[in-house]
Amino acid sequence: MTTAEESTTYTGAEVVLRTAVAAGIDICFANPGTTELSLVHALDRCPQLRAVLAVFEGVCTGAADGYTRISGRPALALLHLGPGLANGLANLHNARKAGSPVISIVGEHATWHIAANAPLTSDIATLAQPMSCFVRTAARPESVAADMAEVIARAAALPSGPATLILPADVQWARVTTAPLTPQIPPPTPPDPATIERAARALRAGAAALVLGGRALRTPGLQAAERIARATACRVLAPTFPAVMDRGAGLLSPDKIPYPPEPARQLLAPYRTVLLAGAGEPVAFFGYPNGRSGLCAEDADILPLCGATVDPVEALVALADTLGAPAPRPVPAAPRPQPPMGALTPISMCQAIAAAQPEGVIVMDEGATAGFAYYGFAAGAPPFTYMALTGGSIGQGLPCAVGAAAAAPDRRVLCLEGDGSSLYTIQALWTMARERQHVTTVICKNRAYAILRWELERAHMTPGAASLALTGLDRPDFDFVKLAQGFGVEAKAVFTAEELTDALHYSFRTPGPMLIEANLA
Repeated sequence: MTTAEESTTYTGAEVVLRTAVAAGIDICFANPGTTELSLVHALDRCPQLRAVLAVFEGVCTGAADGYTRISGRPALALLHLGPGLANGLANLHNARKAGSPVISIVGEHATWHIAANAPLTSDIATLAQPMSCFVRTAARPESVAADMAEVIARAAALPSGPATLILPADVQWARVTTAPLTPQIPPPTPPDPATIERAARALRAGAAALVLGGRALRTPGLQAAERIARATACRVLAPTFPAVMDRGAGLLSPDKIPYPPEPARQLLAPYRTVLLAGAGEPVAFFGYPNGRSGLCAEDADILPLCGATVDPVEALVALADTLGAPAPRPVPAAPRPQPPMGALTPISMCQAIAAAQPEGVIVMDEGATAGFAYYGFAAGAPPFTYMALTGGSIGQGLPCAVGAAAAAPDRRVLCLEGDGSSLYTIQALWTMARERQHVTTVICKNRAYAILRWELERAHMTPGAASLALTGLDRPDFDFVKLAQGFGVEAKAVFTAEELTDALHYSFRTPGPMLIEANLA
């Protein structure tokens, strides 16, 4: 029976969740433990929040990232103490690089129990800090609504990114009269007219490249960039690994800056001005002997179009208008590849996917070296949404696909996944099966960490026995069909381009998740 007190108060956990709902948050990817049981029970009383269980914390944080990229709204990840947070940090790193407003709620021991140094006691705030734009520990039940509201506002305001609320168990279970709050998220600041005018002068001078990032890669930004390119003949580029991007027939298809530094520098060398719209300065992924970090010409003028608190789409539209650029128009569609035949190579695999993918698909690309050709082949595919590995920490693909499918349950998700990287978070398959998500996963099975062998080759290092052992994924061979079936996902192995095409078409018309093991020659 509910007491009079219970009918007029909330627990601290309920206040936190209801404040999230007031901000428009509707999902929580969870891997809870004992210190989060009050939050679990509060979810029973907060039906507006959908709870999705994952059996590894890196799946929770990666799924929350994928959800925010597709929905445009923050998502919750519920994690257990410091070790649970630590398990999720790699994908919080990726979410930080993507600018995704992932809200991690991390349970903590009761405040009076922390000094006892129990086995699971750790410095949660220090663990959270590097991967969060803001960290708050809720010290008192009376302030928990304000704490959660500030965490959400800091995550969602530009520049957006992950934020963390550390919630002690006694703050969760305490009953409070504090009402949930509606977070006040500051709007973007307007573009600076002087910066827009300076950018227009630089583009009129010629020899300029325009690098798009963040929201600039969605349809309105691409349309504005296409106007600018027609007015100035500038080169429009995209980062190597964009967070989320609208692609396909009728849209501008910016060339991606290559991953290897040599072709990236060759691509950027002709441009005296490199204009950044929501993107960071292009830099090499790693430092190499006798190299440098920057990829642009050493004498290039690197010019940000807008500050971090400005919507880059608004800045691009202002720039197009300042240039007197013509109205948007559909871009002539690139040719779509034909279904390939014969041996299943990385090239034919990418070609087969681009030829088969349906309109409206969401593609999560963590195909690594085997998937590099996919981006170019897919330029002429029917309109779709593209996501990539933003922070370079592998194991993002499958969890992001879970989040994308949760955000858009009526759309097919296609996850292009490396065999090595899949194993970091392969537990995501279980969540796909449990939620009956329409996700097609293609495992690029080349039986190696091919990118490391490629880097050895670039460095003119002849691999010996140890190098080959530490970069090989054989002895024994992984059976992804059995792994997937063990998680409840239908699976099939393919060995030719024709078999891959048939398996793709089957998966696209069949509800639920499916894994295709693409055995590459």
